[in-house]
Amino acid sequence: MSTTLADPASLDLMFPQELISLDVSAQLPSDLQMRPLASTDYKRGHLDVLSVLSIVNDLGEAAWVNQFHAMRATPSAYFSIVILDKASDKIVGVGTVFIERKFLRGLGSVGHIEDIAVDKSQQGKKLGLRIIQALTHISESSGCYKTILNCNDTNIPFYQKCGYVKKENEMAKYAPERVNNAPKL
Repeated sequence: MSTTLADPASLDLMFPQELISLDVSAQLPSDLQMRPLASTDYKRGHLDVLSVLSIVNDLGEAAWVNQFHAMRATPSAYFSIVILDKASDKIVGVGTVFIERKFLRGLGSVGHIEDIAVDKSQQGKKLGLRIIQALTHISESSGCYKTILNCNDTNIPFYQKCGYVKKENEMAKYAPERVNNAPKL
């Protein structure tokens, strides 16, 4: 476990730190830091935090790093953020917004918030709210005409507190399970 927090300027980040709202970052407890996902965050427990949401298939650090680089290679599309515990240099919160370009609304864009997760030991500290606020800021600063997300019914009150309103319905069709779980790149 590291006891020295890496300066975001020295990290290989998914996007520039300046895109994260200073106002939102300032509302975090002083022992936490918000920044873009870094190429070294596999070692800081990124997948461990995501596991509070769903099953996480850990395909190893090399595959994780390849996915990081693939996402970063699509400019102005993927914005994954983390909240770190400064003392342990471990990730305690995560979230992503990706920007979809549209032909509608004058060639507008929509921000899609995904994979909001907070480590169980850190829940109840408004970290989820801060992640949503930061991702919404990125979406709106990118010119999106709306920011949307999907959630289960039990999380609707939380997202309403974040300023979101229930709108329409979500549909999903999952692909048949593949024998080989390796991603197709």
